[in-house]
Amino acid sequence: MPSTLPLGDPAPADGALPASVVEGVDARDFGVYLHVPFCRVRCGYCDFNTYTGDELRGVKRSDYAGQAVSEIEGAGRILRSAGLPDRVVSTVFFGGGTPTMLPSSDLAAMLAAVRDTWSLEDGAEVTTEANPDSVDAEYLRALKDSGFTRVSFGMQSAVPSVLATLERTHDPARIPLVVEWARDAGLDVSLDLIYGTPGETLGDWERSLDQALAQEPDHLSAYSLIVEDGTKLARQIRRGEVAQPDDDTAADMYELADARLASAGYEWYEVSNWARGDEHSSRHNLSYWRGHDWWGVGPGAHSHVGGVRWWNVKHPAAYAERVLSGVSPAAGRETLDAETGAVENVLLKTRIRDGLLVAELDETGRKAVAGLIADELVDGRRALAGTIRLTLRGRLLADAVVRRLLGD
Repeated sequence: MPSTLPLGDPAPADGALPASVVEGVDARDFGVYLHVPFCRVRCGYCDFNTYTGDELRGVKRSDYAGQAVSEIEGAGRILRSAGLPDRVVSTVFFGGGTPTMLPSSDLAAMLAAVRDTWSLEDGAEVTTEANPDSVDAEYLRALKDSGFTRVSFGMQSAVPSVLATLERTHDPARIPLVVEWARDAGLDVSLDLIYGTPGETLGDWERSLDQALAQEPDHLSAYSLIVEDGTKLARQIRRGEVAQPDDDTAADMYELADARLASAGYEWYEVSNWARGDEHSSRHNLSYWRGHDWWGVGPGAHSHVGGVRWWNVKHPAAYAERVLSGVSPAAGRETLDAETGAVENVLLKTRIRDGLLVAELDETGRKAVAGLIADELVDGRRALAGTIRLTLRGRLLADAVVRRLLGD
C-alpha cells in the first residue's frame, strides 16, 4: 500500500497559515503541484500514494478534477488571508499516479483553475507525467492547446525483461511514437529511466541509455531503484524470489549514464537529472531543491509556503469528503525552525549543480570542506571560491557528503 504520512502537528480545519509566511516572500518563486492518484496497475516497486480501481472505495475518477479545482480555489483564499501578496505561478507539475489516465479536458480544467486563481507567469513551465501507453497524438495536442509545455514519459527501461520485473505495462517500441507525437504537438520531452533493477545487467542499462538518447529528449532523469518497505518488490526480495539490487553495479550504471549523457550534450544539474542546456532543466523540481514555495493539490500531496510544510489526507475518499464540505484536506503540518531549515538547505542544495555556498554552512560544515576536497568529493577550485559543488565521485556518495557537512 502507499507510504504513510509523516508525523506532525494537527492542521487547522480552515487551513489558515501563520503571518510568518510573508517573511522573505519576494525571494521565493511559487509553483503548484497537482497529484493525480490513479493508476491502472500498481508497479511492484512503487511506494507513491496511488490507487487502482479496486482500491478507490466508490470514489469516481470522473469527479476528481472538480475536487482538485475546489482545493485550488480554497488555496487562493488561504494565501490571501495570510497576507501574502498576489503571486503568479511560475511552474505547474501534474504527477502521480498517472495523470493521463484522466481525460485531457480534466487536466485542462485543473490548469485553468490555477490560471484563474493566481495567473501564470509569462513562459511558465507546465508539465505532466505520462505513461507511454496512456496517451495518443490527439491527447498530446489537446494538452498543448490547453497550456501545457512539457511532458515527462515514464520510459524506465528499453529491455522487456527489466520492464517485466518492474511490472511496467508499456511496450518499449512505443517510446519513439509518443516522443514523435509530443514533438509534433510542440511539447518539450523528458524521459525517466530507472537503473539497478534486480537482474538488470550493465549491457541492459547501456541498451536503455542508447534507445533513450536516440529519441533526443530535452531532458532525462535516471533514478536508482530504491526498494521501499511494504512494496511487492520488497516482499519478493525478502522471500528470495528476486535478487537484492547490487550497490556496486548501480554505481557503475550511474557512471555510464553520466558519461554517455555528457558525450551526447547533456549536462547534469541535479544528481539524478540531466538536460540539454539550462533552458530544459525542470524548473519545477529546481524550486523544491532551492526551497521555494509550492502548493500541493490532491490526496497525500505535500505543500511548503514560507517555512510551513503540510500534507493532505491520503485516500481519495477522505480527500473528496473534506474538499466538498469546505474543510481543508490538510492532515498535519510542521513549521520549520532555524536548525531544521539549515539542515534541509544543506541536504537539498548540495544535490544541484548550482551548489551550496560555503557561507551557508555552520562552523562544523566549513571545517569539513578541506577533507571533502582532499577526498575528491567536491570541486576544490569552486569550494575555495565559496561554492560546494559535487564531483562525479561526490554525486555517487552524496549522502555521505551531506553527513560530513552536518557533522553526523
